[in-house]
Amino acid sequence: MFLLTLLPLLLLRDAAAAGILYPRPSESRELLSLDGLWNFALTNSTDPIKGHIDEWYSINFRELDELDIQLMPVPASYNDLGTDPDLRDHVGPVWYQRTFFVPKSWSGQKVWIRFSSVCRAAEVWVNGEWVVSHDIGHLPFQAEISSLVTYGTENTVTVAVDNTLTATTVPQGSISELVSGRIKQSYTFDFFNYAGIDRPVVLYTTPSTYIDDVTVSTDIDGANGFVNYLISVEGTDTVTAKVSLLDKAGNEVVSDTVLNGSLFVQNANFWWPYLMDPNPGYLYSLQVELLDASANLVDKYVLPVGIRTISWDSKTVKVNDKPIYLRGFGRHEDSDIRGKGLDLSLIVRDYNLIKWIGANSYRTSHYPYAEEIMDLADELGIMIIDECPAVNTENFSDELLENHKKSLTELIQRDKNRPGVVMWSAANEPRTQYQAAEDYYKQVVAHIKSLDTSRPVTVVNNQGADNEHSGQFIDVASCNVYHGWYDATGDIDVIVSQVLSAAKRWNELHDIPVIMTEYGADTQEGLHILPSFVWSEEYQDALLSKYFEAFDQMREEGFFVGEMIWNFADFKTAQTYTRVGGNKKGVFTRNRQPKASAHLLRKRYWALAQYLDNAEVPDDLNDYVFGGSTIKDEFRSTSVCFDLLKNTYNNNGYFINESLGKI
Repeated sequence: MFLLTLLPLLLLRDAAAAGILYPRPSESRELLSLDGLWNFALTNSTDPIKGHIDEWYSINFRELDELDIQLMPVPASYNDLGTDPDLRDHVGPVWYQRTFFVPKSWSGQKVWIRFSSVCRAAEVWVNGEWVVSHDIGHLPFQAEISSLVTYGTENTVTVAVDNTLTATTVPQGSISELVSGRIKQSYTFDFFNYAGIDRPVVLYTTPSTYIDDVTVSTDIDGANGFVNYLISVEGTDTVTAKVSLLDKAGNEVVSDTVLNGSLFVQNANFWWPYLMDPNPGYLYSLQVELLDASANLVDKYVLPVGIRTISWDSKTVKVNDKPIYLRGFGRHEDSDIRGKGLDLSLIVRDYNLIKWIGANSYRTSHYPYAEEIMDLADELGIMIIDECPAVNTENFSDELLENHKKSLTELIQRDKNRPGVVMWSAANEPRTQYQAAEDYYKQVVAHIKSLDTSRPVTVVNNQGADNEHSGQFIDVASCNVYHGWYDATGDIDVIVSQVLSAAKRWNELHDIPVIMTEYGADTQEGLHILPSFVWSEEYQDALLSKYFEAFDQMREEGFFVGEMIWNFADFKTAQTYTRVGGNKKGVFTRNRQPKASAHLLRKRYWALAQYLDNAEVPDDLNDYVFGGSTIKDEFRSTSVCFDLLKNTYNNNGYFINESLGKI
């Protein structure tokens, strides 16, 4: 019996660094989806590299009698689609295969295959020929396959996917062999290690000379804006360019004819976060056209662009020179059956809930989210702390550092142009208490700043400010604090002082703004206990309210710039006695229904929106309270709104306010 050895084989070959623009059809580009049902096969954990040895990539799966072929949807995680633990708990390679047609009309163009994400390590063959490998989940990769496909007839793509985590993968993990002979994956992070081809797979074309990459930065001057751009072109043809900025209606605002330039936008519509402006998330379109000597179109690509600035100092983070206060969540890409598989219906539901609750931000805990999710954030004005897949990093090594840097390079290359991304997160809860973390995170943060200096950098820490070695390198402190849950469980009365002490120390020690990126309590939906008791909905409300009290005190002091509850919705974890079917800290259930805490949080977030940005409170908060007043009436009073933010819950879970009465 031996442990898995496939991963080192995959790491020997890797995708070449290049642009990774989201695939968009245009007059010069065509696109075909390869989503659907693929043939799927597991390998036996006792012989994990059998598929490579027997060259499954060159064989039609239906011809392999020894394989139990299943149909597997793409995109989806495979783990929860079966009825036994063999699929759910599988460790090591699995194999996907499908056939596809390439139109005859594509001959003479470059043909690309693009995977938006495979979790975790992937190796791809087309018609039996190796194409590309990639070893970081949640990030896209692609390869040109023009010379490998046949046009106007059937082709085959085969993908080996390995979910194995080791000491040098991002994230980390370990494997062991149990006495039963089963291979078990272990990891310290608190979410399920879903695997598979979990985001879309597409074929698309480009001309032989094409737009490979677009890099955009923006600036403002009074009412005017600047869109600075750099276009990267690959190919041998001599071309000229036309770069145009279009407004939402498709009207040309300004244009230029150089590949590296700046567009001046008079009386620009700025990109504003949700509820900070009546017209949040305004996006222009940067239209890039390559033209030949006769002014005929060679290639065209259109990129959404938001004109906004980000700045920060020792106390604040600002968008368009206006201080922001982040109110939002930690989240997960996680849902029943599909795991981390892309689901557009779920995405729309989640954003409707985010808007309903009055949030303006979230963190992509603990990995990059799907591009379609990020697109909607840009369009709706939702601010994002964009996090790479490094979580609980420890056992620091040079190989781990290089893989960590690589994950950040790919993340920033993918999301560098997004107006909604207001901060980069280098890691979640790394073991920064160890001295070795100092040089490690010095290099990690320096790497981020070598790629992008337009956004602040954070490391999300669960260590105290005096007990860790990354804080001196970051621009914003992000701290995860669980007083009243993981420590001082049930002791609601000590939360305020403990939170104040923990968060304020970050500002005192490093002179940087502070965000509470995680806090909360597990809550079993429908469990009601009076007086409040751990795991009950009443306890979650009571705990949150004490945190709110601490947050308001720190916000008044001027260094506290955001609160992100853990978590948006319940999610699946590995099997452990501390979890009842998963992590239950969500204010929404896993099927996206509100707990009592969602209604509490909604009152707070809308009160903050009204108090800080004069946002209009929704009509459905117009509930009768007493004396002819409604909640909405009271929200309109700034003084009452401020009092509302400082309210607390009593032990019975009732919201007490002298001016509003009992809500």
